[in-house]
Amino acid sequence: MPGSDSLYEILDDRFRACANGDSRLELLYDDCRWAEGPVYLPAWRQLIWSDIPNDRLLRWDEATGTVGVFRTPAGNTNGNTVDPQGRLVSCEQGNRRVTRTEPDGTVTVLAERYEGKRLNSPNDSVVRSDGTIWFSDPDFGILSDYEGHRAESEIGTCDVYRIDPASGAVSLAAGGLSGPNGVILSPDEKQLYVSDSRAAMIHRYDIRADGTLSDGEIFAQAPSGVHFDNIRFDDEGRLWAAALADGVHCYAPDGTLIGRLRVPEPVANVTFGGPKRNRLFIAATTSVYSLMMSVTGEPRV
Repeated sequence: MPGSDSLYEILDDRFRACANGDSRLELLYDDCRWAEGPVYLPAWRQLIWSDIPNDRLLRWDEATGTVGVFRTPAGNTNGNTVDPQGRLVSCEQGNRRVTRTEPDGTVTVLAERYEGKRLNSPNDSVVRSDGTIWFSDPDFGILSDYEGHRAESEIGTCDVYRIDPASGAVSLAAGGLSGPNGVILSPDEKQLYVSDSRAAMIHRYDIRADGTLSDGEIFAQAPSGVHFDNIRFDDEGRLWAAALADGVHCYAPDGTLIGRLRVPEPVANVTFGGPKRNRLFIAATTSVYSLMMSVTGEPRV
């Protein structure tokens, strides 16, 4: 059984069922400056991810193993996801907007302002089955020219916003955060989870019938010196968190840290994919890795 000296670090017996997959990481690509935002497109068996400082989206083909450029320039895109129609939804840090790529390749702007003010630098998003979009808007992309364009914040705060599926209106969903980053819905779509990188914690909010959020609670606090980035669920309700400088963390549904995956580079983002959704893709600094696992990612509508 994998132990503390393996790829899998077991902190709780509940993690043992997760540690029966591949014993090593598979390197898919290693020529990025800062890799983030991996998303798997099942119809095409492809992984798309962001190389933010190089201002490009890259694409890995599962059938051939080849990597090519999907889009450049890409507005210093960070997080990517897929909507119920299979369209790519991207958070463009440099362009300070959330966009959707249509089937013909054209780009539709979904959000770029709140109450007339430009967004800071959208980071990550999630789309509910009814088309509602939540996205995080920290100031990471306007602090320097490395991952965006240096600028002053017009809004003055770092928040989470909601895009109404009918009207397209942008409304404040959750405020009071210092560095909102990864966002994900619970498998039953009744709760929204948000990682706050600067506060080193993950918040959980109940979603009310009108789409607004409860005041929220702390789901998990990172160990000292660790900061969360994006987060993903598997189909048994475990939460997998990219933990900068500490690999990939796995949390039980009750918020207990039960195990870790050791990765040789600081991890920014993770996502599940592959035909069975049991392949974990890991965007880690200059590289993208994959791991065929004994767990299966949460099925998204």
